Amino acid sequence: MRVELSVNGEMRTVEVEPRMSLLDCLRERLLLTGAHAGCEHGVCGACTVLIDGAPTRSCLMFAVQADGYAITTIEGVTPGPGELSPIQDAFCETHGMQCGYCTPAMILTAHALLADNPDPTRADIVDAISANICRCTGYAQIVEAIALAAERMRRLNQPARKP
Repeated sequence: MRVELSVNGEMRTVEVEPRMSLLDCLRERLLLTGAHAGCEHGVCGACTVLIDGAPTRSCLMFAVQADGYAITTIEGVTPGPGELSPIQDAFCETHGMQCGYCTPAMILTAHALLADNPDPTRADIVDAISANICRCTGYAQIVEAIALAAERMRRLNQPARKP
């Protein structure tokens, strides 16, 4: 099947089998490897992308189902080539990642959270990332990174754009 996908603001036409997951399409057909395959059952969150701004498990969605939606991957959140978003920068500064496997999903989840809530409480942040499993950090630095990014974005009066 031929499907047209809006990925990171660009229309992409790809040939897929009807049963191909969005995750596999992104990684294998479009070579966007930031979303990771983890459990492939929608439990771990490593495959999270944004669909119309909402965190979505790409392993549970067929590529053909994504036709007509705006898909954002980790590759699409940078302001420009060689630059980091404020959230990515905060993750680097606070050591909010260790092995990096969950990091793209955590950053995309943070983008969605801060787009809807520019001043989240610690509980809001914990709740937002609770659907993503990290086996390395214990989550403290991830929460710290999101709080730091939120503070900086508020100070700059810079809302998180819906990627």
